Amino acid sequence: MRYERLRRGGARGRAGGRLPAGACGRPRASTRDRGQVALEYLGFIPVLILVAMAAVQIGLIAYTAQQAGTAARAGARSASLEGPFAQDCQAAVSGWLADGTTCASAGLGDEVRVTATVGIPSIVPGWDFGDATKSATMPLDH
Repeated sequence: MRYERLRRGGARGRAGGRLPAGACGRPRASTRDRGQVALEYLGFIPVLILVAMAAVQIGLIAYTAQQAGTAARAGARSASLEGPFAQDCQAAVSGWLADGTTCASAGLGDEVRVTATVGIPSIVPGWDFGDATKSATMPLDH
């Protein structure tokens, strides 16, 4: 009933009693316009991928820095007890980061400082984000 009234030029109809060609009062898209939305989405996909890769890379950087701090504390604790600090330092790091981990010790009188350096992995080939370096100091246990 409502459609009939609109078709005859009722309260909401247009002059001459005609509705536009498309549904809900919108004009129909021409054949040239079909697929335009799909192409716009395809053009936006690389931007979404770059944003996702940047988020993952920032997470990797933060995780590597945390692992370097853990390794430095474990190495300093072992060095303060005159243990094998380099092995303990590397053992404190996740297995997939252990290969790029180095630890160095320095005696400071009654204290010992261990510096752990962990290589930051990159998900983008060819980009190098350097190393995460953290130090920890512990008193010597005599």
